[in-house]
Amino acid sequence: MKILMVCLGNICRSPMADGLLRAKVAQESLDIEVDSAGTSGYHVGDTPDPRMRATAKSMGVNIDDLTSRQFVQADYDRFDVIYAMDESNRDNMFRLARNEEDKQKVKLILNEIYPGENMSVPDPYYGGDQGFIDVFNMLDEATSKIISDIKG
Repeated sequence: MKILMVCLGNICRSPMADGLLRAKVAQESLDIEVDSAGTSGYHVGDTPDPRMRATAKSMGVNIDDLTSRQFVQADYDRFDVIYAMDESNRDNMFRLARNEEDKQKVKLILNEIYPGENMSVPDPYYGGDQGFIDVFNMLDEATSKIISDIKG
């Protein structure tokens, strides 16, 4: 199985979701590939935001080795499930979808823990440190649910 996490710039939310899920996949010895991308090209090649890296490290997750890349149409072929952090990014990915099958791969990540509520993971970029902690906690819960569902 291959899972992609997607936000706007791929420097805050999606690398955190990527790092959390990778750590849980490794802990459970599951055969799952995890990656992340952004719908914009603003930060291509950049490492995650220093505040998100610090938050991750303080919680025992290292995302220092991740680098931002832009979501591309070929990601529909490469990944089985694509998690969007919010509706705006989901809609941006839908614009690149070639068909309904592509669109069916895209899910809002918080629907894993709040089914059908279409809640967004807030972008902590312009906020304070607590925003990064809140995002970590939301994504920690959502990625735990993803692992639980995969394990059955």
